[in-house]
Amino acid sequence: MIQVLIDKCTGCKVCFSLCPFGAVDMVDEKAQISAACTLCGACEKACPAQAIIIERPKREEIDLSEYKGVWVYAEQSEGKLKSVTLELLSEGKKLADNLGEELAAVLMGNGVSALTDALIAQCADKVYLAEHELLERYNSDAYTAILTAIISKYKPSIVLYGATLNGRDLAPRIAARLKIGLTADCTGLDITDEGHLLQTRPALGGNIMAQILSRYTRPQMATVRPNVMKRAEADSSRKGEIIKVEANITPRIIRAKILDIVREVSQEVNLEEADIIVSCGRGVQSPDNIPVVEELAKTLHAALGCSRPVVDEEWLPHMHQVGQTGKTVAPKMYIAVGISGMIQHLVGMQTSDIIVAINKDPEAPILKIANYGVVGDLFKIVPELVKELRKGLQEA
Repeated sequence: MIQVLIDKCTGCKVCFSLCPFGAVDMVDEKAQISAACTLCGACEKACPAQAIIIERPKREEIDLSEYKGVWVYAEQSEGKLKSVTLELLSEGKKLADNLGEELAAVLMGNGVSALTDALIAQCADKVYLAEHELLERYNSDAYTAILTAIISKYKPSIVLYGATLNGRDLAPRIAARLKIGLTADCTGLDITDEGHLLQTRPALGGNIMAQILSRYTRPQMATVRPNVMKRAEADSSRKGEIIKVEANITPRIIRAKILDIVREVSQEVNLEEADIIVSCGRGVQSPDNIPVVEELAKTLHAALGCSRPVVDEEWLPHMHQVGQTGKTVAPKMYIAVGISGMIQHLVGMQTSDIIVAINKDPEAPILKIANYGVVGDLFKIVPELVKELRKGLQEA
């Protein structure tokens, strides 16, 4: 609750000028707070007359020691695990080892018990398995109800989700039910000296990297984009515990049904699955020059990607965009042509095995993370590169 002490207010308009949400009005030369207020506290701190008071409800204290273990939501579709699940298990193992705790996967579906072996081989110490005919396909209501119940009963310290369509739907629902925070689209995870999950994600349009902590609530939850974390080698000799969880759900709680699935058929190469990607940036100067880069992609049998400015200028459709607001990729080779390498783009491709950058600016950020950098005019370099590649392919 926020309150203005009218007898103290001098009408100086400091709060009016500073409010980032335009929630302060001046009525009869006195400050008045509107419903747009978010209780950010900027006005309270700035008021020279101390005429603004914010009263916040006391935070409920919980015993953090009751929460143990790192969990990964094991997303599956039609009996196949999503690749991001295996990536998160590899990363989750590092976090669990750092904390000296166990790593667990939560698997839901119908007739999916055979997938538990793959989860254990990919570092899981335990697998919580919930099977029911109503879990055949992902459903917001059913999956939310079951996972909320499992988390409430077993109290993990950390829960990770893939930032897929389903993961982005499920994670915030769980957070709302448990009244806890959620950090979306993380690109880095670590454990602090105090044992908290350090969550790193791009912010302000990708211009900065924000680090977020959940010091007072549990579990700590985050979604992570596919292809950001490296998957470890599976070990089929590993042993783990399978805990079957009773799925207490009825059709009555399900408010939406999937009637049909329409699969999109496209001739385009899927960027997220491509082994080689050739991307172009603003350096190509105009849409008329994109064929120069396309020729290199065709020669290498690679997928064609691009940076955000190329999409903003409508030179290529959004399906080609790599970056924070596009696709996150991790190919064996990523060739960046005329891309400067702002954070927004780097977070989408920096885990590629080999990065090759072609840019005329020797100070371009992309060159700092590239395995191989070529400084020069792309309109001279790329055609020569295509020529040499074709020559080498003919000889081979």
